Amino acid sequence: MKKSKLDEIYWSHRYRNRDTGWNIGYISTPLKYYIDQLEDKSIKILIPGAGNSYEAEYLWQLGYKNVYIADIAIQPLSNFKERVPDFPDTQLLHIDFFDIEDSFDLILEQTFFCAINPSLRSKYVSKSNVLLKPKGKIVGLFFDFELTSQGPPFGGDLVEYKRLFSDYFYIRLLEKSINSIKERQGKELFFIFEKKTK
Repeated sequence: MKKSKLDEIYWSHRYRNRDTGWNIGYISTPLKYYIDQLEDKSIKILIPGAGNSYEAEYLWQLGYKNVYIADIAIQPLSNFKERVPDFPDTQLLHIDFFDIEDSFDLILEQTFFCAINPSLRSKYVSKSNVLLKPKGKIVGLFFDFELTSQGPPFGGDLVEYKRLFSDYFYIRLLEKSINSIKERQGKELFFIFEKKTK
């Protein structure tokens, strides 16, 4: 698959045509449980490739005001703003993930990693490392099925993810998700990776 297929035009077309099979319409259970155990509401959070970002809406409602949503397509950002009108425009980032220049305490991963061309996965790992503050974390879900040439979504497995991330991150948790939504049960890995300090 050519990288150009997964550009802004591609994703904008899918949103316009409501070709958004990944959109479950609410926050995924594993991320809700993770967010519920967080305590510091001042942390700076990035949700890349955010789509309609029900995770960001949930965080906002809980009082997390330092949340940033990034997407290469404008439509999901507009959809989010309609649902959460008091969310600051300055925290809605219409940008390619790889062009973000900022620093965060936490990156929440929900269907973005599996949506980019697999040839960009190493670049994703190094970019996440750069974006995170010391001891920052990337937390979320990976799909757990065979890596395919057709997608998105593109799959992968525990061994591959560990290999990709272990140079830059401490693997604090990487295991089968026990509370995935019904449609994704047995197909997701939940993870918590912490940025390595030199």
